[in-house]
Amino acid sequence: MSDRRTEQLQSLHIDRDETGARGGGPGWGGILIAALLAGGVGVGATWFLIPRDSPAPAPVQQVRTEPSTPTQATAPRREISSGLVASGYVVARRRATVSAEITGRIRDVLIEEGAVVESGEVLAYLDDERARIDLMLFEAQAIAADQRARSVSAQLSEARTLLERTRQLIKTGFASQARLTSEQAQVDSLQAQLLAARADLSAVQARVASQRDYVDRHMVRAPFAGVVVAKNAQVGEILSPVSAGGGFTRTGIATLVDMESLELEVDVNENQIQRVSAGQDVEAVLDAYPDWRIPARVEAIIPTANRSSATIRVRVALNERDGRILPAMAARVTFLETGNSSPENGEKDRP
Repeated sequence: MSDRRTEQLQSLHIDRDETGARGGGPGWGGILIAALLAGGVGVGATWFLIPRDSPAPAPVQQVRTEPSTPTQATAPRREISSGLVASGYVVARRRATVSAEITGRIRDVLIEEGAVVESGEVLAYLDDERARIDLMLFEAQAIAADQRARSVSAQLSEARTLLERTRQLIKTGFASQARLTSEQAQVDSLQAQLLAARADLSAVQARVASQRDYVDRHMVRAPFAGVVVAKNAQVGEILSPVSAGGGFTRTGIATLVDMESLELEVDVNENQIQRVSAGQDVEAVLDAYPDWRIPARVEAIIPTANRSSATIRVRVALNERDGRILPAMAARVTFLETGNSSPENGEKDRP
């Protein structure tokens, strides 16, 4: 067995002397095989050394820039936040609890919450039956006083006619001086009675006007146009403007708010008040509508400070009117200041 293997190995042996003698040098086949092996090794080594995930380098592009002429441009001024934020509430400059000027029992209430009323519109009626009876009495007295004045005036006119006739008769001798004196006294007395009757008529007429005004005061009217935000009394209750309340006694019919007078009141820390000025633009955001930014401005700075909270109240006027803005809503106000967005100013302001 071993001899056979030895013979096979010897048959695979290449005789270099015979190959060289046939080709005149080293064999071209061997050189070609060696070159292919070397190339394969190099490609394999390169494949192992280069990472597979690295992206291919992008070709470098050369951008040709042309020289530009420098121009000086002024950027528009814009409003930026000053960083000062204050909290407050929506308030109404015109807000009133509407009541009557007299004490009386409520007969009828004509409004409900949310009703829109005009200036002078009747909101409620008080019981005015007794007041109207007194008005009828005074009107009757006025009529009687007027009739008395008319009667005295007619008597005076007759007395003057008699007096003038007596004067003519005296000239002809058919009347005495005593008769003339008596008729003159009668005229003077009637003139005084007429003045008294007219004075009484004026007094009664004044009482009539006063009673009519008293009857009119049994109607509760709106002092200004607005919206009813609270109904404070019911039919049958006693309304008294001077009462402190209690039981069935009420001090007002309803609470009326003028929606056109809504504004914001915010409290600013007193050590930041120097950053606030009248007329300054602000941006208001209601807690109920956090995405709605309402343009506004500083209306006034209340010239007093709160000792307990170390704050100063600032009034902010709204530039927009909207039905979504309601009294007592919470709000946040961001104070704005005018800035410049030019690059030079930006570099100066940059720390």
